Amino acid sequence: MGLHRFYLYGLTDMLGWLLPIPTALGVYGLERVQKLGQDDMLSWLLIPFLGFTLAGCALNAIVYGLTPIEKWNVKFNPQGEELNPAGRTNWGTVIGVAIALLLGTTVLMSSLVFSFQRYFEYQIEAARLISQ
Repeated sequence: MGLHRFYLYGLTDMLGWLLPIPTALGVYGLERVQKLGQDDMLSWLLIPFLGFTLAGCALNAIVYGLTPIEKWNVKFNPQGEELNPAGRTNWGTVIGVAIALLLGTTVLMSSLVFSFQRYFEYQIEAARLISQ
């Protein structure tokens, strides 16, 4: 949802305020699928918004987790020294990066597969109607 951006960059971060919009659109697409079924064209257009947002946030978590301590502290702890322990990596970071990689890949591939499958089925239906 972008809450990490407010923690790192403050409440004036524009991307943090814009990130819930594609998330909400994707959730609305999921709700449409549950109510109207998989044949709803708008739902297969909206669901990738959620997938891409979650995958982007997972990629961001991976980048944050793999950032060297020196770069992290220069960017987010400028008042401290370069090797401040606040930027150190531990097992929690490694597990977090692995989970972000797993979830981000799963969500991205699932949303792409759903959308492409629905798109091609829609094209086949349209071709069938034209041929009749």
